[in-house]
Parts: sequence; C-alpha cells; structure tokens
Amino acid sequence: MVYANPVPMEFASGQYYDQAGAGYYLSPAKLQADYADVRFERELRLFRRRCQNGAVLDVGCSSGAFLYQLNRRHPGNYEILGTDVSGAPLDYAESRGVPVLRGDFLAQDFGSRKFEAVTFWAVLEHLAEPGQFLEKAGALLKPQGLCFVLVPNLESLAVRLLGARYRYIYPQHLNYFTRQTLAKSVEDRFAVLEARSTHFNPLVIWQDWKHGSAEVPNHERAQLLQRTTAYKQNPLLWPVKHMYRISEWFLGALNLADNLVLVLRKRA
Repeated sequence: MVYANPVPMEFASGQYYDQAGAGYYLSPAKLQADYADVRFERELRLFRRRCQNGAVLDVGCSSGAFLYQLNRRHPGNYEILGTDVSGAPLDYAESRGVPVLRGDFLAQDFGSRKFEAVTFWAVLEHLAEPGQFLEKAGALLKPQGLCFVLVPNLESLAVRLLGARYRYIYPQHLNYFTRQTLAKSVEDRFAVLEARSTHFNPLVIWQDWKHGSAEVPNHERAQLLQRTTAYKQNPLLWPVKHMYRISEWFLGALNLADNLVLVLRKRA
C-alpha cells in the first residue's frame, strides 16, 4: 500500500477543501464540466445497473453533480443526500436542488436512517483514514446494501509512463491504490461484486509529459476537464470517440486505465 506519511493537517482535517480548495470546485470551468451530461456517464451507467431505486448517500459529494444527474435522469426513483466538509460547494449543491449534510462524515449522526447505496466517487484517495469511512458506510447500509468506490489506479498506463510527473500524484492524494490493495481494504466489510479499470485521458498524459515535474495548477486542471468534456459533446468527433472507447476498453481489460472501480455488497 502506498500512502502519504506524515499527512499535512489541512488535508487530514478537511480544512483544505473547505477553504483553499473551494475555489477550484466552484470555478466556472469545473462546474460546467461537472454538470455536463457526459461527466458521470460511466458512474451512472454502473450505478443504475446495480441500484434502480432507494436512498442514496454520496460521501464527498462536492458541488452535488452526481446526485443532481441521478435525480434529473430518474426522477422519483431515489431519495438522495450528499455530504462533504466543503461549505461553499455544498451551498451550490443545495442551489441545484441536492439536499446535503455538512461536516465530518465520521462525526455525523444519521440516527436510524439507512441507505440502499453509499458512493465514494474519487474520495478514498483523499482520506487519512479511509478504513473508518468504509466502516461507517457499512453501518449505514441496509442489509445487502451496495457501496460504490472509484479511486485512481496506481498501476495505470499514465502512472507507468509518467511516474511522479502524473498530475494525480500530488499532495491532496494521501492513498494510492492498486486493484489488490483496494480489494484488501474492503474485504472485512464487503463482498466484491464487480471490479474494473475505467476512464482514460490521453490529453492528461500528453500535458503532464510536457510539464515535466511541475505541479499542475488547479485552474489548469479545471480547464482541461472543461475541454475534454467539450470534445465528448462534439458530434463531429464521433469517429474519434469511437476509437477512444475501444482504447479505453482495451486498457481497462489490462488493468491499465486511469481509475479503479469496485461495486461492493455489505456483508451480513
């Protein structure tokens, strides 16, 4: 298992995401990309295949885009709730009709409330104690409840080519999972229903190769996300998108795509 030690206090406490990081998550480029129809298409497809209705908790929901898309596409099917430590993005989520719970997930009291599904989309890599978050998620799930986890893949093609120059090896990421270590992290609490490697962004590899060892500023991250989203939405690029999907499928089959995704079921 690869992880940061020591962990800067601002990341361990979540202070960074409530203050310095809020500007990135609320930047026009980031919001436009996050709320685009194509942004969570893989996650939504995977989620819908396993969970067609019920109460859903999105931990680390940021500006609420995943829950917004889920509710918009399937109105009345889900009772949604997001939680995060970052106040300003949660304000934005509420403005888009996403109900939220504020503060440290580990300290929150949900009473007798239980959920059909809990999601961690690109969250566990940011946490000083990911095991405690998974344990609490398990406690909040109904019997046979589902947990969805997405994290960067330490064995991806991008990491193999770029090493420490890869933009997702940076201070805010405290944990770096392989398929084996991620599965090991959840085995005491969950059964693995599905494990896959997904997502691929060749533009990131190209830009990070050019940047060398320089850290990519947040505004550039947001701009690239916005540009990538625009490419996906452009109907004239259909042949390129078709080749891209084939490349992503091939890399995923070899466990070389950018992210790891697990679908988990709560153990009895």
